[in-house]
Amino acid sequence: MKILFILTYYRPHVSGLTIYVERLARELAQRGHQVTVLTSQYTASLLQEERLDGVRVVRMPVAFRFNKGVLMPGFIPTAWREVRSHDVVSIHLPQVEAALATLLARLAGRKPILTYHCDLQMPPVWYGRIIDKLTFWDNLIAGKLADTIVAYTEDFARHSPFLSRFGIAECGMRIGDDARDATIPKPKSEIRNGKVRVILPPVIIPDPTPEGVAALKARAELNGKQRVIGFAARFAYEKGAGYLINAIPYILDAFPEVRVLFAGPYKDVIGETIWDEMQPLVKQYEPYLTFLGTLNPAQMADFFRVCDVVTVASINNTESFGLVQVEAFMCGTPVVATDLPGVRVPVTMTGMGEIVPIADAAGLAAGVIKVLKARETYVKPRSEIMRTFELQRTVDEYEALFQEKRA
Repeated sequence: MKILFILTYYRPHVSGLTIYVERLARELAQRGHQVTVLTSQYTASLLQEERLDGVRVVRMPVAFRFNKGVLMPGFIPTAWREVRSHDVVSIHLPQVEAALATLLARLAGRKPILTYHCDLQMPPVWYGRIIDKLTFWDNLIAGKLADTIVAYTEDFARHSPFLSRFGIAECGMRIGDDARDATIPKPKSEIRNGKVRVILPPVIIPDPTPEGVAALKARAELNGKQRVIGFAARFAYEKGAGYLINAIPYILDAFPEVRVLFAGPYKDVIGETIWDEMQPLVKQYEPYLTFLGTLNPAQMADFFRVCDVVTVASINNTESFGLVQVEAFMCGTPVVATDLPGVRVPVTMTGMGEIVPIADAAGLAAGVIKVLKARETYVKPRSEIMRTFELQRTVDEYEALFQEKRA
């Protein structure tokens, strides 16, 4: 098959969405499919076309950027050319061009497939609600035009203002839902036989190594006495880093020696000003904080192994799952995650952590303390986690869906 992915950002940009598409595209290319990623040239230093891990990457120049959104004047002719030369069009939302990309796919006789990664919720700036509304309606049009919409979990699909409009399809594909936990709230009514198919996201991470773990401990200047709390995400408003930092004094009451390790970009993150705004708080708790920046996959495995617990402190539906949770599980590290639709699913499915209230530093601290006091009771074998979140099964399901909908 000739498969086209369309999304706003791709590597080297780091986010859950870009990592998701990178893993899927790379695996499909290794299976012999011709895979193209159509994305933005969000910085001038990037090549407009290159091949990465067997995947052809086409980047369109950006005229200007508004927060995380971009305007690409050449989108229509480039997308039209690429859509017509591919059998399958996979469009990843949220993105500003979603409706236009889906319309072009329909006009070319393709059955557009959307993957909906999260709801968009801008930081509290004056233009935030305007962009939220415009993007929602743009994506809604895309949803109406789409043949199929892929979601990570039934939990998120039921509660998302966008996905809940389309209903969950009755099909034989694997369900990445919350079926093992009846405590997760479900609406009184929901549309069945809809457009939404649920596929658990692609997760892969190498085994940690003793050498890598030792190197990371040395880099972070850990003395072996601290309880190490991890945060693996870009430094963004919706990720809730401030709540984790504000949880430190509560955690210190139970564990006097603590270090919080941040893995991910934190300075000059596209569309974010939170790093500058949080400098007073960062400086206040500086002795307890270490910022490692962006790590490669092998380093991330070592990072998770170094941590005693990893936190997912996200505060809104711009987080719909949290791939880092499963990566941490695979490296033997439990997680404390906020009680958001979709985000609570990995812990619920595995029992490898605790669910805590949203935007609540004291509640987050309580969850961390609970896990640290009985850490070994939360840890499950890597093989057990791998059986639940198997990369090849996720790729199988996408491949089957693409075969079904190919032109």
